[in-house]
Amino acid sequence: MTLVLPDDPVISSFSASDLLLELACALYARNRVNMAQGARMAGVERMDFQAALCDRNIAVHYSDDDLRSDLESLQVLLQA
Repeated sequence: MTLVLPDDPVISSFSASDLLLELACALYARNRVNMAQGARMAGVERMDFQAALCDRNIAVHYSDDDLRSDLESLQVLLQA
């Protein structure tokens, strides 16, 4: 995919990787992509993507149901 941006000094001051990270963070904040998709889109490791979200004060999407599911999985693993 090719994205053409206006030739503007402010926009030109960003690198392609900076813009990809900004786009991925914005899409994650709007629930359009998940953590793995956002990291892949930005071309960074998941922990680096989480750090970028934190830098932008974007909350990680982790619900009570996610926690319950993770705890149940952990219990199964610990009993094995």
